[in-house]
Amino acid sequence: MNAGQHFTPRDPDFAVRVRAGFDAQPMMAFIGATLSSVEAGRCVIELPFRPELAQQNGFFHGGIVGTLADNAGGFAGYTLMAADAGVLTVEYKLNLMAPAQGERLIAEGQVLRAGRSLVVSRAEVYVLGPAGKIHCATMQQTLMTMHGKGVA
Repeated sequence: MNAGQHFTPRDPDFAVRVRAGFDAQPMMAFIGATLSSVEAGRCVIELPFRPELAQQNGFFHGGIVGTLADNAGGFAGYTLMAADAGVLTVEYKLNLMAPAQGERLIAEGQVLRAGRSLVVSRAEVYVLGPAGKIHCATMQQTLMTMHGKGVA
């Protein structure tokens, strides 16, 4: 994912702010997700499988896959916003490309373009299981920078 692209964050303490924002989301704690990596323009979120997160065939539910993708892309965008800003998803498109059958989901969010008010990011979601690491979903989203609305 755009490995050669380099972003300069507006907030030198972006990683602390992003981790605090992640920790302030009850949804992430509820499903058991963890923020495993934070870099300027990039975030990785992981989620171990539990039966409560499955659909009727025993795969991770598509809503859970979408939730992880949305948060990985959103927090990737949030790394490049000002210290007093908040982030809000405006829209996203999710392509589910393979059943998310396995022990763990990994969502890798990456900023494609960061503007003053709008950020475009994407996330690639992988499932780890007996068949190895399978690319199960791709998401592209638009984020809105909420100036002066940071997490309290």
